[in-house]
This record gives sequence, structure tokens and C-alpha cells, in this order.
Amino acid sequence: MKFKVNEKDVLIIVDVQRDFCPGGALPVPEGDQVVPVLNKYIKIFRRAGAEIYATRDWHPPNHSSFKAHGGIWPPHCIRGSEGAQFHPALKLPEEVKIISKAIDPSKEAYSGFEGTKLKEDLGMKDVKRVFVGGLATDYCVKSTVLDALQLGFETKLLVDAIRGVNLKPDDSEKAISEMIKKGAKKATLSDIQ
Repeated sequence: MKFKVNEKDVLIIVDVQRDFCPGGALPVPEGDQVVPVLNKYIKIFRRAGAEIYATRDWHPPNHSSFKAHGGIWPPHCIRGSEGAQFHPALKLPEEVKIISKAIDPSKEAYSGFEGTKLKEDLGMKDVKRVFVGGLATDYCVKSTVLDALQLGFETKLLVDAIRGVNLKPDDSEKAISEMIKKGAKKATLSDIQ
């Protein structure tokens, strides 16, 4: 299925941060491989005059998702740290809208919509369709996609620009199935015009 990107569409790049890439505190296997693909999407969306959003974990040092504070993850993406920076090869445009999430120490927030102004921002711009890629398929991408669907956005999952943590080997496959079952449509670079 072919999609023509227009100025009412939005590209949402989820958490492509150093700590989620190889060498980081919580690396997603092959997480850095989404970067060149996302750079191609960025070019397409800029050419179409569409907006680009980039979400990021922006944790306080005492975040509840960290093992030391009762969570399941090692400390990662601590606000202001090198690990919280976007991957250096990700070519985010100057006008990118950055959405910081999981900033409340007592709340986990996998979705780019949770505890942020993303919903309001997209609503003010009369956005109907979002295209989502990034890290990780089975956590923050899945939560962002499911929230987008629940909020009524036509949602495309960029399957060539996602990678998963896969604590269990089939976690990403299950996450993709769940997103599709709830109404997301798969897309790749070859589908975008």
C-alpha cells in the first residue's frame, strides 16, 4: 500500500537515544540500525512539509523504573546525561519538536503521549495521521502506537525503522501483532511517496 506524505502528517521518532543503542546503559539489540532508515524518513517528511517529533526518556536519577528504586531496568537516559542524548548519527532537523517523557520519578511512561503535551500539540495542528518508528518495538514504540490509535489517529508503524528489546525472544513479534490487531498499518520506505 502506498502512502503520500503531506503537511498534515507527522513523523514520530521514539527514543533513539544513546543509552538504547549498542554501548549504552540499556542497549536494544541492533538499535542503531534504525538510524539510517529514520534519516531517510526525515528527508521525506521534510520535503512534504510535515512535522517531525522526537520523543526521549528524560528520567530523574531516582526514577521508579530503575532497579534501585523498585523497577526492572538499569539506570538509563538520565536527563542531561550523555546516554540521554539522541544518537549522534540521527539527523534531526533544527525544527524538530522534542517530547520529554518519564520525567516524574514516580511514574513509568513508555508512551510519547503519557504525561506530555503531544496529544494537544497534534490536535492544534489538526493532524490525522502519524507514522511511528524508533526504539523499542515492544515497549515505547508499542505504547506510543497504541495511544495514538486510542486517540483516533490513523497510525502507520514503520516496520523497517523499529527494533525491540526482546526480553523474551518473541516480544517484538507479539507487540507488532497487537499493534496491527488494534488498527495500526505496517509501512516501509517502499510504501512512502
